[in-house]
Amino acid sequence: MDEKPKIFIVEDEKQIARFLQIYLEKEGFQTAIEKNGKRAYERIIQEKYDLVLLDVMLPDMDGLEICRRVRELSDVPIIMLTARDDVKDKVDGLNIGANDYVTKPFASEEVLARIRGILRRRNEEPRKDEKRLIVGNVLLYPDRYEVQVNGELVELTHKEFELFQYLVENKPNVLTRDQILQRVWGYDFYGNTNVVDVYISYLRTKIDDKYDERHIHTVRGVGYVVRD
Repeated sequence: MDEKPKIFIVEDEKQIARFLQIYLEKEGFQTAIEKNGKRAYERIIQEKYDLVLLDVMLPDMDGLEICRRVRELSDVPIIMLTARDDVKDKVDGLNIGANDYVTKPFASEEVLARIRGILRRRNEEPRKDEKRLIVGNVLLYPDRYEVQVNGELVELTHKEFELFQYLVENKPNVLTRDQILQRVWGYDFYGNTNVVDVYISYLRTKIDDKYDERHIHTVRGVGYVVRD
């Protein structure tokens, strides 16, 4: 089971902090709370959190200063919480590296939506050194065995993924059925060569047809090719 995302609530108003903690844990998150600005900064640097809810007005070190210092060392997502509906505060927070802000009083649903949006976008971002293949609006991540169309995850079996990856890696070259069989199913495969056609139809159903994409093409009498 995947570990629950951990949210660090930095808030000196006890009732607000406790309210956020109860609500977020009910929604499936882990939480930790800190009310002191200086200690909060130290914990953000020393401990591991998936996102920080950071109040602007804190004792010992304010939220803007914490955000500025954290950004020198970490890219952990930060949502600023402010009681002041002041454009300058919001602009300052975003300029020093905050990902978003919420003005008090806030609705719990709004905070939850902001958190989920940031975590979702972060999970969709590829690592700088991660290989990815692109075909039109389709992204293929070989290391993850993952395919996305318009940002939506496509559920493929292991063989479907290997077949699609082989086609994409070789675009715009046409691959024969024998080439595909040898590469995806192995040299010792003795089954029906129609298996390639069957799996191509699976891919078309899950990618081309479902998302109105047209990337997998048949070259009659030869084989298959992927085109942008």
